[in-house]
Amino acid sequence: MPITLTVPEGLLSSEAEAQTFAELTDVLLKVSQLSGNAFMTPNVVGTINVLPQGRVFSGGKAAAAAFIELKLPEIALATDEAKQAFIEAATTIVERASNGRISREHIWTNIVYAAEGSWGIGGQVYDNTQLVSAIQRAAAL
Repeated sequence: MPITLTVPEGLLSSEAEAQTFAELTDVLLKVSQLSGNAFMTPNVVGTINVLPQGRVFSGGKAAAAAFIELKLPEIALATDEAKQAFIEAATTIVERASNGRISREHIWTNIVYAAEGSWGIGGQVYDNTQLVSAIQRAAAL
């Protein structure tokens, strides 16, 4: 479940970048009710893209803005409530980490769903049933 956080340089310190990514990971697992799951925890991966000042835009103009993109299999965060919980928490995490350098209104989140059978981990294709089975097996350990 890749998370991509894109911010302009200077928005987050290097310490805040690592802490922010850890918190985004934790909230995704928590909202998904998968905290501590041995299969899912190491499969929440991603990047922080730090772009030069003047390379992040809002309304066609350079802005202090952040973008959180989450790529998921279509079975994850499947309810409106789960999506809202993740988006609200992720926005709060990034807003807090910026120490006032970005307003909540300049933090955008999108969730992109992979089509059934197009999720791959370690070179293996997983369909939704296989993902659920792997998660359940790990929970039983």
